[in-house]
Amino acid sequence: MAWLFLLIAGLLEICWAYGLQASHGFTRLVPSIITVALLIISFMFFSTAMRKIEIGTAYAVFTGIGTVGTVITGIVFLDEPVDVLKLVFIALLMSGIIGLKMIATDPETSEPTEVSGSKGGDS
Repeated sequence: MAWLFLLIAGLLEICWAYGLQASHGFTRLVPSIITVALLIISFMFFSTAMRKIEIGTAYAVFTGIGTVGTVITGIVFLDEPVDVLKLVFIALLMSGIIGLKMIATDPETSEPTEVSGSKGGDS
């Protein structure tokens, strides 16, 4: 379920990134309100996912989905230029996201790992 929450958070990141442009620097009321609402909901899903997924993996996947999705949104809906190198780097990002998902521990069966050097009560 954590991975589904992370996917939703990443997809919502694409939406609020698009909303940032539609709000014209928060000068348009309705797009600004929608953008802020999407941002809050996105971070709620993201923070829920991080209860089960390691922070580094969760953050990389979250921002990777947002980055790839926003670039694709720009190309498809905003007529941004596309070239071979842009597509190569999108593919590299996607392979990194997929790789992190593949090596991540199962959130339903793994025990929380202790952060190195931090034992309860030691200061």
